[in-house]
Amino acid sequence: MHRLADLADAAGDLDELSELLDEGSMRVGFLLTRRVVSAGDSRELQRISDAGYDEAGNELDRLLKAAQGHRH
Repeated sequence: MHRLADLADAAGDLDELSELLDEGSMRVGFLLTRRVVSAGDSRELQRISDAGYDEAGNELDRLLKAAQGHRH
């Protein structure tokens, strides 16, 4: 599954990565988290966190705190 995740990531195939995440691949959680942090996509970070990849939840918290800091 790691190899499939790496191939999908290299190809930029987000649909395949999402399917692999649904199958419980933590490698995919890492790869997708890295991509969505760059995009600032809080909704996708929440989905990845809900799928069981805790680091996505940590990144989501960081992103939300940064957004609140810019408002004040």
